[in-house]
Formats: sequence, structure tokens, C-alpha cells
Amino acid sequence: MATGTVTMTEQTHKMVKKVTFDWTATTGAAGDTTTKYYDGEVLRINCMETSCTGYALEINDSDGVDLLGGQGATMTSGGTDFGTSTGGSITYPLSVVSSKLTLAVTGCTTGSTGQTIVYVR
Repeated sequence: MATGTVTMTEQTHKMVKKVTFDWTATTGAAGDTTTKYYDGEVLRINCMETSCTGYALEINDSDGVDLLGGQGATMTSGGTDFGTSTGGSITYPLSVVSSKLTLAVTGCTTGSTGQTIVYVR
């Protein structure tokens, strides 16, 4: 899925991998898939300030599992931290095994921007 404009930065800091998705929506959506495969525990997902309100966010692994467990269905402007505590229908850490990560943002106005960061150990 290559919708909108997504710039990905994939970094490894010792044992932690940091995947940053900087996105701009086109026709109400943005999304793309990482080039690298990831193995390990998902430690945290940060959704930084965005110019969009009332949008949906998913980050899926190669098996189609949403790493947010549906909690990104109604996002608002401002930042949201899906940390390591229990919340809603999902308990972190989740695991990814030999998976590319796919970002999907829907329901935004064209030109909306945001940043989503995934940490994997």
C-alpha cells in the first residue's frame, strides 16, 4: 500500500529498533510498508503531533495483526503514546516475527501530516 507520502527511517540502537513513519495524507490516506523485516517485542508506539483529527491508524505485521489492537480507530490531533502498560484490548509487549510493518492512515484531509514511531526490541 503506497498511499500519500510516507518517509520511513529504520534505525537500530544497540538492541532496540526504531521505525519512524513521517506521513502526509493524499486523498484522505497515507501508508507504506517497511523495507526491513523485524523480530522481537513491540515496546512502544508513539503517535506524535498531527494536523489531522478523527482519523484511523493501523500498524500491521506480515500476518495482518494490528499492533494497536484496534485502539487507533479514532485518533485525534496531538500526541498519543501506546506504551508498555495494559490498555483497552491490547497488552504490550506484543511480538513480531520476521515481519515487515505496514502503516495505514485513513480518514484524514488531503495534506494532513503526522509522525508515528514504533520501537521493537
